[in-house]
Amino acid sequence: MDPMSSSAISGITGARWSKSSFSGGNEGQCVEFARTGNGTVPVRDSKSPHLTPLAFPAPSWSAFTSALRADSMPGPE
Repeated sequence: MDPMSSSAISGITGARWSKSSFSGGNEGQCVEFARTGNGTVPVRDSKSPHLTPLAFPAPSWSAFTSALRADSMPGPE
């Protein structure tokens, strides 16, 4: 899953960010994502929200999160 160009994440000002349910409390491993409605899903580190988030195509993000939920992520080759 390759992130999209930075131009794909323009217009996310005011996005409603959600913390991943897999992020562990205050251990500092928090990932947030937003739904933009423009076919991209921006993802950021909640400890550094001022940095530019990565943006992934919505179908790729959906496939990734589905694989996580199903515990079917491929291992290293």
